Order: sequence, then structure tokens, then C-alpha cells
Amino acid sequence: MRIDAHQHFWKFDPGKQEWITDEMKAIRKDFVPGDLQPLLKDCRLDGCVAVQVDQTESETLSLMKLAEQNAFIKGIVGWVNLMSSDIQDQLTDLVQYKKVKGFRHIVQGLPAGFLLQKDFLCGIDCLAEFGFTYDVLVYANQLPEAISFVQRFPNQKFVLDHLAKPFIKKGILEPWEKQITQLALSQNVHCKLSGMVTEADWKNWKQDDFTPYLDVVLNCFGPKRVLYGSDWPVCLVASSYPQQLGIVEDYISTLSASEKKDIMGDNAVQFYNL
Repeated sequence: MRIDAHQHFWKFDPGKQEWITDEMKAIRKDFVPGDLQPLLKDCRLDGCVAVQVDQTESETLSLMKLAEQNAFIKGIVGWVNLMSSDIQDQLTDLVQYKKVKGFRHIVQGLPAGFLLQKDFLCGIDCLAEFGFTYDVLVYANQLPEAISFVQRFPNQKFVLDHLAKPFIKKGILEPWEKQITQLALSQNVHCKLSGMVTEADWKNWKQDDFTPYLDVVLNCFGPKRVLYGSDWPVCLVASSYPQQLGIVEDYISTLSASEKKDIMGDNAVQFYNL
């Protein structure tokens, strides 16, 4: 299968989605499965993984319902309070829902040390028992903490979202490159080729802007540990769906057929057990 391993749905609420600013007017509206399905079909993609945007259990329940109603939603990455005293009981309940594949907490921009809190670490420690994955969402300056975090859990499946949002617009590679290299030494960590256009110059990006960053990720993680993701609809502030897909497909065009197949779907199927 060809899989979009990272996209979102939401009912737009300015009070909840404060991060969607006025300059992002293209996405200041609702996005539902019916908006995405024709895009996937036109781009020959067989399904997607829907990822949380709100830190609420109600959104996770909503994503579960959407996944039940839409077969092309192959899995969801929801939110659960990993610092809850009854996290084990919550995971015992959630594991019954086959399309719930893992969880994410929006750590980008939070104070230093969040990932290394005792209660949060205890929650992460419970995930592997149930086969749940964890999406690491951090800014580039949080990579040192993320490295220490993943090293504590060698048996937990992690995936880094959006390459840790490097400074593509400014063309800055270091210290991001050195830190990505170190992160990738943990063989249980994967990386999503996602969220790149929004880190570039929204109106003037070009293919070559992304090449140095893609080079680093592919060299460090290898073709077996990278997954394509669109970050739709967030990507729409800087590109169309086919345009952001084209960045990845153009970059991997010289790889072998099996490597392309891995990056464009097989790795997502294996990582998320789709």
C-alpha cells in the first residue's frame, strides 16, 4: 500500500486551534475525511494515518469514529494523558480498538524537561506492552532532550515528526544535522518525511531547498526507517497536496523500486501495524 503516514482532521475552532493564525487563512476551516479521500485517490495513495491536533480524549474518540466510518483511514495516532495515575487501565481499554496505533503529545514549544518528567516517562514505559507507538513532536532546539528521552526506551517504537522542524527557510543545517545523526543511532526511532513546506519560505520555496535536509535524514535513518507523510491540511498554507507529495517523490526518484515502496508505504504499514 501507498500510505500518507501523517495528516489531520478538525472542526475549526479559533479558541482551540489558536496556532492557526490569520496568515494561515487557507486552513481556518473544517477538514473532514471527504476532503482528503479524493486527494489520496488522485495521488494513488491507498490510505492514511490520522494524527491528533488537540490534547483531548474527546478528539481521540472522534478520530476513532472517523476511522470506523472510513476504511481509507488505516490507523490513528491519538492523545491520552500519559501522566495519569490510571494510564495502564486506559491503555487496556484503548488497545481493544484496532485502528488506535499510538499516541502523541505536542511537546514542541513546551518548557525544557517536559519529556523527561518522571510521570511522563512512566506513561511511555507502558506503551510497548500494548504495542502502541509514540510520535515525537519537537522543535529542532529540543532534539538533545529528545535524544536522551528515546535512549531510555530501547524497546519502544518512536517516530520523529516533521524532521524536528529544521530551519529550512534559512538553510541552516547545524546543529540539527549532528543531533539527527545522534538520534538515528537509536534503531527503534523512525522519521517522517513530513511538514517540510511549512518550514520553508511559504511562497517561494523550491525543490532544492529540501535536498540537504532529506540527504541527512536518508543517510542517517536509511530507507527502511523513513515514512512519507503530507501533514495535510497544514501543508496547504504553503503548497497543494500534489506539490508536497512531489517533493518526496522527486527526491526518491533515483532510489530502487523496493526502497521507494518502503518509503511510500511499506514502512508505515510495518511501523503502525496497519
